Amino acid sequence: MKANVLLPVCLALAVLSACAPKAAPPAPAPRPIAIPAPAPQAVPRPAGDWRDVPLTAGTWTWTIAAARSTASFGLAGQVPLVQLTCLTKGTVQLAHLGAADSPIPLGITTSSGTFPLMSDPVSPGASGITATLPAGAAVLDAMAHSRGRFVIDVPGQPPSYLPAWPEVARVVEDCR
Repeated sequence: MKANVLLPVCLALAVLSACAPKAAPPAPAPRPIAIPAPAPQAVPRPAGDWRDVPLTAGTWTWTIAAARSTASFGLAGQVPLVQLTCLTKGTVQLAHLGAADSPIPLGITTSSGTFPLMSDPVSPGASGITATLPAGAAVLDAMAHSRGRFVIDVPGQPPSYLPAWPEVARVVEDCR
């Protein structure tokens, strides 16, 4: 008899539980919205010929730093604005003061032409914007032999008007 009573009670409970409102599934977590970083604003070049614009304040110095031939441009006692370093035989790194979240285009203008470059991918803990070039790159010869000056354009920064001093050629030649 107990079995006869238990069976209808279990069926009644099963039917009642089927009628109960089901809990709504949890709402999906909102997707994070990717907000692109603002594009660097172009800094206009001064009017007139770039060869007539005053040079950026600073001087070139050459040294062996960490067993690498290095030319640095900037003001004494401050972080260099630009550095050329022979990383390994055949590889020169151009570093410009600044920061970027991803590779950015750079432009180098010399008396023999304009050279578009792309910066290296950003490394964790790296400082500056870098471009690694083969020591035989035409842009390095153009910088070393430009008539008096060359310009480095980095998006969002004023152009760097640099003198074409022998320190630039020294690094390039040391690296070949």
